[in-house]
Amino acid sequence: MSYAPEVVTAPAPAGRAPSPLSKEPMRPETSTWTPPPRGTEPQEPAQIRRILGLFRPYRGRLAVVGLLVAASSLVSVASPFLLREILDVAIPQNRTGLLSLLALGMIATAVVNSVFGVLQTLISTTVGQRVMHDLRTAVYAQLQRMPLAFFTRTRTGEVQSRIANDIGGMQATVTSTATSLVSNLTAVVASVVAMLALDWRLTCVSLLLLPLFVWISRRVGRERKKITTQRQKQMAAMAAEVTESLSVSGILLGRTMGRADSLTKNFAAESERLVDLEVRSNMAGRWRMSTIGIVMAAMPAVIYWAAGMALQTGGPAVSIGTLVAFVTLQQGLFRPAVSLLSTGVQMQTSLALFQRIFEYLDLPVDITEPDEPVRLPAARGAVRFEGVDFHYDDTQERPTLSGIDLTVPAGGSLAVVGPTGSGKSTLSYLVPRLYDVTGGRVTLDGVDVRELDFDSLARAIGVVSQETYLFHASVAENLRFAKPEATDEELESAARAAQIHDHIASLPDGYDTLVGERGYRFSGGEKQRLAIARTILRDPAVLILDEATSALDTRTEHAVQQAIDALSEGRTTITIAHRLSTVRDADQIVVLDGGLIAERGTHEELLERDGRYAALVRRDAEPAPTRG
Repeated sequence: MSYAPEVVTAPAPAGRAPSPLSKEPMRPETSTWTPPPRGTEPQEPAQIRRILGLFRPYRGRLAVVGLLVAASSLVSVASPFLLREILDVAIPQNRTGLLSLLALGMIATAVVNSVFGVLQTLISTTVGQRVMHDLRTAVYAQLQRMPLAFFTRTRTGEVQSRIANDIGGMQATVTSTATSLVSNLTAVVASVVAMLALDWRLTCVSLLLLPLFVWISRRVGRERKKITTQRQKQMAAMAAEVTESLSVSGILLGRTMGRADSLTKNFAAESERLVDLEVRSNMAGRWRMSTIGIVMAAMPAVIYWAAGMALQTGGPAVSIGTLVAFVTLQQGLFRPAVSLLSTGVQMQTSLALFQRIFEYLDLPVDITEPDEPVRLPAARGAVRFEGVDFHYDDTQERPTLSGIDLTVPAGGSLAVVGPTGSGKSTLSYLVPRLYDVTGGRVTLDGVDVRELDFDSLARAIGVVSQETYLFHASVAENLRFAKPEATDEELESAARAAQIHDHIASLPDGYDTLVGERGYRFSGGEKQRLAIARTILRDPAVLILDEATSALDTRTEHAVQQAIDALSEGRTTITIAHRLSTVRDADQIVVLDGGLIAERGTHEELLERDGRYAALVRRDAEPAPTRG
């Protein structure tokens, strides 16, 4: 079962150290972020060094591959020399014994080459897949450390595309390129040495056009790299559209708004753009590379012609065996040479994919543990806001929160009310460090939450929000996400406290019932009570209720409120609410307005002042308008 980021409890622990694959920070260039200024793109040599660094942990296995490749290349070069002896010595002199030995030698080279090839493929593929695993894990771990703000401005499909499409697109490169590079390079060097040993003049003719071919392949590689960057962006856009429009919520919205045909047309347009980019990517430089293939295929004819002309003009004669052996070596040279050129093109293309992955690995992590974090074995739950300021970015004209001073003693209750956009939810998110304060501090039991280790913070604080997230898994698995080692008895006890056990027990599969995508097999009230049961199982000292009942009808709200009351008993509770009926009994009520504390006091005290809180109470008491 795969899990998405949890919404109901505090964030999962994350390591302090940055990813070992991460280097200097970079700003991504997708539609989510501001593109890097022109000229700040990473230089190719630095990128290549970083890519080679991915293989460093497996250098021992790669050394074995190198030895196998070198041995295979040397064995391959021996075959043309055996062929020359057959044509120049064994057959003309009728030496059948020598002929048999030479023929067996050629067969043996083929067998040895095949065995070496299988072994090097096994090792190189294993290494490549381990590198792919390292990259996927590093990107996922990096995303787990990113602050909530990153996910509020990034499309989910785009994140998935980086992990699936970009890393998946590098599979051929990381699994076979290293072996292909070493194999072909060794084969080229061995073939050139052998050709020089046979005839240096013919060798010069054969290598005359090679520099031109290298230049052409580099031009093609750069062209394909640009197109690949565009193609991956388009694939990310398509993935984001699919994730949004084919989710349960997206389908409901599309159907009820009658936009299914429009969404299909939009998707078709995106797919059409991808078709164009795929064709351009595959055809980029195709004619130029085909020209190289044609020239190389024609080279044996040129060699035969050059040898014949040399003989006609009185030049040195070349024996038939030497000529055939040379052409065989030449073909053995051209195959790895063409493969090397293609590998160079492929590596240029893959640089675009690696760059997109490195962009994610290089994202700065704003919320981290200190080098020597404070650990709280058992939190009491005393929360304090001391001169807290907060703004989402430097471009804000006015801070979201300003000068907040609040104290919630252990076991006490605080209710935060106010108009939409006043900063209520933001205030509550500062306690579990979903965001970090930009001024002042928030403390738990007298310790700045920024000084606590993530484990202590996660154990101490639980969040029940309006938007309950349930995984597409069984009820039991969803509950155990809060406490993996929980027994069946503990699950039932938490469910009873949340007043959801009887409903679960009435289902055909009980606690093994699948909740469906995002819990759509359950009603809003049932999902909320499952979230409460999950938090009860977590047993946090501090409970944050963020609009936990605002989306429910009155009857369901009453049932959920009873579960919340059971959950809140003996815990420090911070309640964010629109409906004031849920906060009347709070020890302290705070009214926020424009990020400032406008009023504070108990329910009775605030009513007596007849200020903003009293106005909100009167507004809630007004009957809803009816249509005549």
